[in-house]
Amino acid sequence: MTNPPLPPLRLGVNIDHVATLRNARGSAYPDPVRAALLAEDAGADGITAHLREDRRHIRDDDIARLIGALDRPLNFEMAATAEMQAIALRHRPHACCIVPEKREERTTEGGLDVAGDESRLADFIAPLRDAGIRVSMFIGHDTRQIEASARIGAAVVELHTGHYCDLHHEGRLAERDAELEALRQGARLAHSLGLEVHAGHGLTFDTVGPVAAFPELRELNIGHFIIAEAVFIGLEAAIRGMRAKMDAAR
Repeated sequence: MTNPPLPPLRLGVNIDHVATLRNARGSAYPDPVRAALLAEDAGADGITAHLREDRRHIRDDDIARLIGALDRPLNFEMAATAEMQAIALRHRPHACCIVPEKREERTTEGGLDVAGDESRLADFIAPLRDAGIRVSMFIGHDTRQIEASARIGAAVVELHTGHYCDLHHEGRLAERDAELEALRQGARLAHSLGLEVHAGHGLTFDTVGPVAAFPELRELNIGHFIIAEAVFIGLEAAIRGMRAKMDAAR
């Protein structure tokens, strides 16, 4: 007797690095909002955009235009600062994903320390929740972080898959498999605590399948690889290719 197929996964497409390319020349193109609309047409279930403190890629006007243009949900990635809270409350996106942010980092290097900042983060997300915004915490698979995310009232945790992907691409396969198992156990714990489980960071065609197979998982948010692959095969083909890999894993 075979197990029934798992429910389909949602795919959120992060369009930050379309804005990175635009900003490299200080031009008006390529437009991340245009990329978001193309992603919707290609089957993305949502759009993710990270408004960083230094505005290195997505800008305030991009968020305003995305809110006005999108038919599908916007996942607004943001640091836990008063400035970002005010922007989120002004625009009221479908979801806010709270991420750690260091000005000198190239990309998000790890998960948020919810357990070490539990009281402040509980107070920080309360107005977002009251405004009807689904709040997600971008964390590692550590038990303390998952349990703290549940205690503060987050609806979602997004598990950071970057280390797993790095180990894969470095050929450190035993360590990769151990990290994958730790992510799997984290997903199980989060689900058992009533949290919706998402994952993302660094996922490619080569690494997405084992993560997409987690039965507790409901959404993957993928950006850099999809935008990079689009240089060679086009955005629609890159999104459809990722969707096919995700579906095959279910």
